[in-house]
Amino acid sequence: MKKQIKYIDEIVIRFAGDSGDGMQITGNQYAETSAEMGYDVNTFPDYPSEIRAPEGTLYGVSAFQVNLGSEKVNTPGDQIDVLVAMNASALKVNIGNVKPNGIVILNKAGFTPKYLASAKYEVNPLDDHSLTDYQVFAYDINEIVNIELADMDISPKDVKKTKNIWALGLTYWLCSRSIEPTLEWLKVKFANKPVMREANIRVLKAGYKFGSIREEFAVQYIVKKRKVKKGTYRNITGNNAVALGLVAAAHRSHLPFFLGSYPITPATEILHYISSYKRYGVKHLQAEDEIAGVISAIGASYGGYLAATTTSGPGLSLKVEALGFACMLELPLIVIDVMRAGPSTGLPTKPEQSDLYLALYGRHGECPLPVIAAHSASNCFEMTIEAARIALKYMTPVILLTDGYLGQGSEPWRIPAIDELPEIEVKFATDPETFQPYKRDEVTLSRPWAIPGTQGLEHRIGGLEKADITGNVSHDPLNHELMTILRDQKIKGIADDIPLAKVHGPEKGDLLVISWGSTYGAVKTAIDQLHSEAKNVSYVNLKYINPLPKNLGEIINSFDRILLPELNLGQLKHVLEAEFLKPIIGLNKVQGLTFVVEEIKDKILELLDEAV
Repeated sequence: MKKQIKYIDEIVIRFAGDSGDGMQITGNQYAETSAEMGYDVNTFPDYPSEIRAPEGTLYGVSAFQVNLGSEKVNTPGDQIDVLVAMNASALKVNIGNVKPNGIVILNKAGFTPKYLASAKYEVNPLDDHSLTDYQVFAYDINEIVNIELADMDISPKDVKKTKNIWALGLTYWLCSRSIEPTLEWLKVKFANKPVMREANIRVLKAGYKFGSIREEFAVQYIVKKRKVKKGTYRNITGNNAVALGLVAAAHRSHLPFFLGSYPITPATEILHYISSYKRYGVKHLQAEDEIAGVISAIGASYGGYLAATTTSGPGLSLKVEALGFACMLELPLIVIDVMRAGPSTGLPTKPEQSDLYLALYGRHGECPLPVIAAHSASNCFEMTIEAARIALKYMTPVILLTDGYLGQGSEPWRIPAIDELPEIEVKFATDPETFQPYKRDEVTLSRPWAIPGTQGLEHRIGGLEKADITGNVSHDPLNHELMTILRDQKIKGIADDIPLAKVHGPEKGDLLVISWGSTYGAVKTAIDQLHSEAKNVSYVNLKYINPLPKNLGEIINSFDRILLPELNLGQLKHVLEAEFLKPIIGLNKVQGLTFVVEEIKDKILELLDEAV
């Protein structure tokens, strides 16, 4: 049957169902395949906090959204072009975000009276004409895979598990994806389970064929390919990028690496990824708690390792005392905080920029630390290396903020050659004649790093205040004030060693938008769209929070109004208002959801209209 081919610039697909329906696997395969085919991809895994919520419930819906395009894609997309929903709850939770005339592929087996009741539908939406604004394709996918695998010796439970792969095959046909990468993945995944390997391969091919032969699927979509810089690309999550960044930083600094961490959502994958690099001499400890994780990392740093610990908000709270200890010792340490919604246990699987105050101020005493933030999944790699550079050069713990959206979302990443990465110089103290534990570098104010056990370099460490130069325990009031000031000056001095903030758009005018962390994607896309409409608005993305770029005050004072979107109630807004004494307009969201482009764009247009 001849199909109509439609060329498009971008398409957003969302796979949704129960936690056990394999939606994360399905979406990830779609993203991996698209990235391998040369498309730009941005993803958002969206799953419930419960390990296995009751089947068919609204709060148990698990979803994975993929946005792929012919140009750079900065967000997982606002509205959905294609929704695959495995049951009634998956439809109800997501249908409001589907574009008018969007494609909705439904599994009829998930619309029985039981599922409808769980979704709180009084009438089956397949029968009440409530979906007339969409292109609806409803099939009993469970029955389809049952028929496809009827001749195989496979349990009904295992047959049911293949329905997501059938849906994947169908969407591959719909959007002109190749099934070859997933075929290879299935061969590896089920290498020791030949029956399941064959079953999944058969249903993947069956789903693809289904789209090609069914008359109702009259249109096949082709996304135009993006022109990219030559190189080797892979799809990467922010957490994977952090792990690779840690290993690369150790290599470029010629140091052994140690990670001491405790598993916590959504940071746990970093520990998983690091554990796979053992053959490169990487060492890791899955500690019994958050405190043990950070203390073990401090111990490794004392021993001459590049050391790191990973966590999320609740874990960072538990590490607070140890971070003060690391500040007192003035040892290099990388702290990765993959933020999630709080307070307390909060929403463990949902993103939020909720830990900025904690990162900046969450220690007793005068205890400043550098705080930096990644703005995309791939940027997590660069900022992890930057955290290592600052930590090693200035002998200080550094906090790198990402969040659940960045950590578990993905995008294509050009793999750099090792010589493209910055060399990180490390100097250990070696001369017993000149060594003093707190004799500082005149430029960086960093103290020397002495490996314990080195003859003649014995020195005292601990949480009590140290005497200037000698490092002996000191209770002298003036010495305490001096050491406090020196530690503060050291962190402030890092401002001389970081890039200046860059304004995108006019360098002065009426409205400046500031983004940081994961708000970058929505803000940049909104600004790009507004610039294409000849709107006069500028933006700055901040990667350095403490210290701030030296020219930020000058930039802020060059604009009449400042808009700052944040996934909190205005934490950076309050920091910048206190620093620069200028009112800032906040756009705040604390729903465990990221900003969509339209939210940013609508607010900017509202402000621009006010100025007319």
